[in-house]
Amino acid sequence: MTASAPLMMEIVEAAPRRRRWSQVEKEQLVAETCEPGVSVSLVARRRGVDPSLLFRWRRQMLTPAEPPPLFAPVEVADATPVLSLTPPAPSGAGMIEIELAGGRRLRVGRDVDAEALRRVVSVLERP
Repeated sequence: MTASAPLMMEIVEAAPRRRRWSQVEKEQLVAETCEPGVSVSLVARRRGVDPSLLFRWRRQMLTPAEPPPLFAPVEVADATPVLSLTPPAPSGAGMIEIELAGGRRLRVGRDVDAEALRRVVSVLERP
């Protein structure tokens, strides 16, 4: 550096800190945007607020909160099962097919009562 050159010094400031808005300030800004003929962008420019932030505050303050879910009352009935809970046998498993006169077929489970089956077959074979 020569003696004739002026010395220059640059002062660098720290980055601006994030501004904190009180709830009252937020409410005032949102109220301004609700006045007739006023746009959100205009209020944001005047007050030095990012428009997206002001839109978010409007959405939070002007949108009604959803009501909590309601639950229906429930009563527990008698615990005795009405229907049998045994699973049905797979289709065709343990089934007996009996071909009757006239091309009719009778399908019964392997656990069928023999006497009851005889009565049914005798009724079906009558002309």
